[in-house]
Amino acid sequence: MRDGEGLFEVEPIEKSRPQTRTAAADKRFRAFDPHQALLLPPSLDDWLPEGHLARFVADLVDEVLDLGPVLADYTEKRGYPLYDPRLMVRLLIYGYTTGVRSSRAIQRKCADDVAFRFLAADQAPDFRSIARFRRRHLEALADLFTQSLHLAQKLGMVKMGRVALDGTKLEANASKHKAMSYGRLIDKEEHIEAEIAALEAKAAALLADAEATDEAEDATFGVDGKDTDLPAELDRREKRLARLQAARAQIEAEAADKARRHAGDKERRRRTRAGSSDEQAVTAAGEAAAAKARPKPKAQANFTDPDSRIMKNSDGAYIQAYNAQAVVDEAHQVITAADVTTNASDALNYTTMLDQSAANTATHPKQALVDAGTAPRRTLRPREIANSPAAPTR
Repeated sequence: MRDGEGLFEVEPIEKSRPQTRTAAADKRFRAFDPHQALLLPPSLDDWLPEGHLARFVADLVDEVLDLGPVLADYTEKRGYPLYDPRLMVRLLIYGYTTGVRSSRAIQRKCADDVAFRFLAADQAPDFRSIARFRRRHLEALADLFTQSLHLAQKLGMVKMGRVALDGTKLEANASKHKAMSYGRLIDKEEHIEAEIAALEAKAAALLADAEATDEAEDATFGVDGKDTDLPAELDRREKRLARLQAARAQIEAEAADKARRHAGDKERRRRTRAGSSDEQAVTAAGEAAAAKARPKPKAQANFTDPDSRIMKNSDGAYIQAYNAQAVVDEAHQVITAADVTTNASDALNYTTMLDQSAANTATHPKQALVDAGTAPRRTLRPREIANSPAAPTR
């Protein structure tokens, strides 16, 4: 087709612009043109106002925190260049501080959120890179949060005069219907063992009959065969029995450990009152109690998530869960200790959480605020209060 021989003659149309509506009054508006091109590239420093949290996180990572443990993990020079660890630490700290914990959400924020784009220097690491970085440096990242806590102490933001301790139930990624009590485990294990014995006897009879048939056919047709496979039904039941036995062993080990700690603490308190200390006697008392320990019939283990436990939440419902604990300093609400435990009762976490808080800050709190569910179940004696991390206040 030659020039000028188009099928239709079309008038050239100018690109339309959005119409500007006229205000009722003679009012002037600021210039607004969405199609205006930038004459100079924008500066990332102009994106955020002074005093923004993202600026504080950037200065914290770049100037204060020691990233040596993270950098020491990179010993291989070959391979495609990775994202700078400072960039990834910036994103993780700011994301977790503002409640964004999903790696996919952080990836989206690097495109949609100005603060995340500022921290990433307008780069956008994908969620797989973010997740792999977090998993690779779990211990080093935990140390960075401890360093941040020490910085808060130096700035006077953590006084450790009064702290608050509480817990909340976090639902596990497992169904409570996949759990089985110790008493039912014993019954089920015995039932499956009986089924396996019956199947083994049946399989033995079948194998004996097959062996006799093979010998007769070998005599007639010659030797050319292969081994008989284990019956699928027997294999399935043996695997299920192994799972039941593993769950039973877990419950028994937990009961023994609980009895060992309880007897050891009791013996230590008895000797302290008597004015003597003998750790060998304390250990012996704990081991003797562990040998005699037997789980309660209602003690349970979950096949999907063995570490989780059935707990009662704030609504009164029983769920498969963990118990998350946190200790917060009164001065500026800075978290001084945090953990996820399998103790359904907050009272069992009282001492360990205050010990962790003292270890993180190198200072024992003078007073701990707890609710009725967290306070120790017995009245502390004067000597125990003096030796405990903090005197509880309900």
